[in-house]
Amino acid sequence: MASSTVASSQSDRPARPNLAFRRLRGQRSPAEFAAAVRRAGLEIGEQVSCDARYVGRVEAGEIRCPNYAYERVFLHMFPGRTLTDLGFAPRSSVRGRRARDIEDTPPTHTPDPANAPCETDRACEPYETRNPYDPFHPHDTFEESDVLRRAFMTGGGATVAAASLGPAGFSRDASAAQRAVRRAGAGDAGALEEAVRRIRLLDDRHGADGLYRRAAAPLRAAYALLDAGATRQTTADRLYSGAGELAISVGWLAHDSGRFDDARSHYAEALATARMTGDPGLEAHAFCNTAFLARDAGRPREAVRAAQAAQRVARPVGSARLMSLLALREAGGWAGLADRVACEQALARAQTLFERGPSDADPEWMSFYGEAELEGLEAQCWSTLGDWPRAARHARRAAQLQDRHFTRNIALYTAELADDLARGGRPDEAAVAGMRVLDLLEEVQSSRIQTMLAATARVLLPHRRASGVSAFLDRHASLPRTA
Repeated sequence: MASSTVASSQSDRPARPNLAFRRLRGQRSPAEFAAAVRRAGLEIGEQVSCDARYVGRVEAGEIRCPNYAYERVFLHMFPGRTLTDLGFAPRSSVRGRRARDIEDTPPTHTPDPANAPCETDRACEPYETRNPYDPFHPHDTFEESDVLRRAFMTGGGATVAAASLGPAGFSRDASAAQRAVRRAGAGDAGALEEAVRRIRLLDDRHGADGLYRRAAAPLRAAYALLDAGATRQTTADRLYSGAGELAISVGWLAHDSGRFDDARSHYAEALATARMTGDPGLEAHAFCNTAFLARDAGRPREAVRAAQAAQRVARPVGSARLMSLLALREAGGWAGLADRVACEQALARAQTLFERGPSDADPEWMSFYGEAELEGLEAQCWSTLGDWPRAARHARRAAQLQDRHFTRNIALYTAELADDLARGGRPDEAAVAGMRVLDLLEEVQSSRIQTMLAATARVLLPHRRASGVSAFLDRHASLPRTA
């Protein structure tokens, strides 16, 4: 997202809202529409890092013409329409001007024009669309990404620290975060935001196990940027918000890979950052994840308290979907305390809030929260309460509803379904669901899911003669064990 700082020098053409694009979004929130863009990209082999902020910039007219990757995705989403029909300016009308960073010094090297399809402010989208550092991408070459080129090659004050974030948010030189830095600019804040986005996208597809240790260096770099200071208050605010969100993302990677103590530390760091800056959205996010961690760590009363604290600080945000998710976090705590009445009340509140629909106030990080996640979290509550048939119904629906972009979540819901079926006395159906999870584990690395599946296998051991169970147990036993 380094691009939010890219602008032509005193352009004489003010931004005009892209009303056509806004109409195409319809009733979907920016985060939901961004998820649809990413899904459409996957359908045609384009990897675009679209988020709610990008959608907002397009609708505000700040991006007059998308790059070629986004153009292909948009035309795939809306067949029969041209870029002009989507509210964009003709590509020929936005070429030719040199982009500059309004907060940092001018570039000392000229980017390859082939990598900058549009070169005006409000002309091109800034996100890298393919990540050469992606550990799951088939390419090994370490070429500079467009994010690095545009954000870090400007000679800005915090270049060294920011460079340790690396393209897509992963550092090849962790020591860079510890070197002397000057004041950070908006390009550095953009790179930090891009790091958060890329970590989330990779986790959605592949799970946390292969990402956690690699994410530590960019987190150190983020706090080095905070310590360096910023050229403007708006940039400082973005840096603090980005660092807090990165701490939560890294905490989640630790959480999902079973490193609960590390996760607790990262969530506490994010919470402290939020309170220092008076950021209610970040504070609610930190409390939300703290509640989730407490539930998983066997501290249900703490989960309830953290979820209730999150709801108190989240009210000014104005997002019903956020309040719905936080009510589900509270419900999970009550289930752990075996308080069925309080759990059912929290679940009902979550459902009512969810039905109010998405809004522009929904935080960007909540793009994962849709009907599938609602069903999945409710399934976990009923499972904790020992109502296996009810849990299985919700888990099955969650797996059916989940967008295929969120591969990890499909595996998670299906693993929940397998366990609920096994414990509910339906071993043959449990084995079928377990086999689906094993198929998904070829592309997902999550200790959480592997632990769930191991528990299911133990439940199924006495039922080896049931249809399909023996094959599932044998295949599960052949899985490589994680360290």
